[in-house]
Amino acid sequence: MPESTPIPDSTSGLEKTVFVLYGATGDLAHRLVLPALFQLAVDDLLPSDWRLIGNGRGDVSHEDFRGRVQASLQEFGPQPEGQVWEEFAAKLLFAGGGFNKDDPGTLLEVLGQAHEQLGEHGQMIHYLAIPPKAFRGITEGIGQHGLASHARVVYEKPFGTSAAEFRELDELAHSVFEESAVFRIDHFLGKEGAQDIDVIRGANAMFGASWDRHSVESVQIDVPETLDVGTRAQFYDGTGAFLDMIVTHLFQLAAQVAKEPSGPDSQDAGAARERVIGAFRPLSPDEVVLGQYDGYLKADGIAPDSTTDTFVAARLWVDNDRWQGVPFLLRTGKAMAESHQRVSVVFRRPAGAPEGARPAVLAFELSGEGSIALTLTAKKPGSGEEMNQATLQVPLTAFGGKPLPAYSRLVHDVLRGERAQFTTPDGLAHVWAAAGPLLADRPELQQYAYGSWGPAAAAELAAPDGWLTGQ
Repeated sequence: MPESTPIPDSTSGLEKTVFVLYGATGDLAHRLVLPALFQLAVDDLLPSDWRLIGNGRGDVSHEDFRGRVQASLQEFGPQPEGQVWEEFAAKLLFAGGGFNKDDPGTLLEVLGQAHEQLGEHGQMIHYLAIPPKAFRGITEGIGQHGLASHARVVYEKPFGTSAAEFRELDELAHSVFEESAVFRIDHFLGKEGAQDIDVIRGANAMFGASWDRHSVESVQIDVPETLDVGTRAQFYDGTGAFLDMIVTHLFQLAAQVAKEPSGPDSQDAGAARERVIGAFRPLSPDEVVLGQYDGYLKADGIAPDSTTDTFVAARLWVDNDRWQGVPFLLRTGKAMAESHQRVSVVFRRPAGAPEGARPAVLAFELSGEGSIALTLTAKKPGSGEEMNQATLQVPLTAFGGKPLPAYSRLVHDVLRGERAQFTTPDGLAHVWAAAGPLLADRPELQQYAYGSWGPAAAAELAAPDGWLTGQ
């Protein structure tokens, strides 16, 4: 039986909390997790009292750790200024010497200090901002040292890099924690634009009534990046674009589009995503293009014969009544011509449409503060009958409110025990079943020019209309 005691969900008022951030001096914490926590402080969304304990192998003083956090915020924001920063910095501690089941380093001692400062034993949140290969040692340590009681745990993606590794990690997590205390993060699900997919569909009858195979011609989920692998080359070479992006983010976005309507309860939303992933047809290697950009093999730390993919385009099918026969086109890659995070629903041309009419498109841009765009066909003004298309684009800020960065939103959800935007074990098991044939029989890697739209063969997957962005 797991040793954890689940924390009751709360929608009003947050319990005093001790965060333990494993890998606190690493790149992920530096770029995303620490800025997310400070954003919550700026927006007054943290508990009334809390402490953050950074954990790592090095021997770093509390003051030095605060300096590192300040440097992270100066680079990635929000800027560490004024009273909010002074109060935030005072709550930062560091426990060095690593942490595992045999040697807790100084973590237990520093935890004692944090609980003493809080005046009570509030909830604990263990955040594993570390590579998947380190999940086992930290999880075993949490169980061995009795730190799972009244606690939640956050695992970064990918939660395993194969079906077998996923099953092992899932069994390990459940040996220490109840499922209700396990949060497997996929930050794309926390993006404002991704959450609006549900809202636009559910709150607007003209879209909700058309959200099926009878009205939708295709769905495109397109996440190209102009950045190359940069300083992450060695990490990236062990995963590649398919494992880093398709099996995680893009499959989850496809499920967000394809799932049945669900109620406000978080279990309903997660279960709906889980069910539709179960309807994903296993990917056929004949409907996948893998690529590698020119120059990848020259990056530091990359073997000259590496076959790691930096580009993937795939045609996914959802075998249920709502989506039968509608292709979901997925594309992502490094060193491409433009950067986007875009989900586009392409509607069918109506019967009897005038010649030359093009499909209407509803698009959700997930990057930045997000936007929604609707592309329509109308008559071009003037004496003729020529038609043209135009796009109406609305930034999400036009709806009022202040967008919350995805990581901040998801950390806040963990604090509240809100699980709607986190992945589930059954859903991930379905993901690996859909990915299995491709992993077992990878198509030949194709080269593409740095700064291009990827291998030419990828355009054939999107025929006859092609990719909406680029070629």
